[in-house]
Amino acid sequence: MVSAIILAGGKGKRMGAKISKQYIELNGKPLLYYTLKQFLSCDEINKIILVLPKEEIEYCRNEVLEKYSLKVDLIVEGGKERQDSVFNGLSAVKDEGIVLIHDGARPFVSKRIITEGIKYADLYGAAAPGVTPKDTIKIKDDKSFSKETPKRETLVAIQTPQVFKSNIIKECHKRLKNDNLIVTDDTMVVEAYNYGVYLYEGEYTNIKVTTPEDLILAEKLINVVD
Repeated sequence: MVSAIILAGGKGKRMGAKISKQYIELNGKPLLYYTLKQFLSCDEINKIILVLPKEEIEYCRNEVLEKYSLKVDLIVEGGKERQDSVFNGLSAVKDEGIVLIHDGARPFVSKRIITEGIKYADLYGAAAPGVTPKDTIKIKDDKSFSKETPKRETLVAIQTPQVFKSNIIKECHKRLKNDNLIVTDDTMVVEAYNYGVYLYEGEYTNIKVTTPEDLILAEKLINVVD
């Protein structure tokens, strides 16, 4: 069983928008439409779980799912933080297999990234796509002076979907909750409990729409999936 958890809880604060960023429109359709479309059209995906803030469930059902005839298997109420929302989504995964966790505001994910993630998670237990940063990265000290320049070829900007064997990611999220640890993504969850994450080639077009500048780029990329 291959399950995809789509997290759609972003509030769009950095976007400066009045609506949550996943509902901002591109070519007359919300960002979330394009994200869901990619997973719905992927034959390897057996189940799609959409995680939403409680106050947005009815809106999303009416204005996205029903309006554009998008069928998900389950809608789950999100939590206070991202990791709480992931935990709620994982709790709805009842079958053993593979779980993909993806940002709802990352609409240009390709089928290659999805299918390779499934393959590598099956082989290694955990996998995530990523790209080499285009800029030189500096590590600064507490006085804002540069103290180190890592080699670019050792750096990876991680994207989603992040893909796992379901027993591994569920076990690690339960331990994380008990240990009260804070993480920013799910690769950190399994790394915290000594699981390795296989990093495979992502795509620079697999952007997360977070800022007004991202939206400008998204408007250029929309023909990739539309």
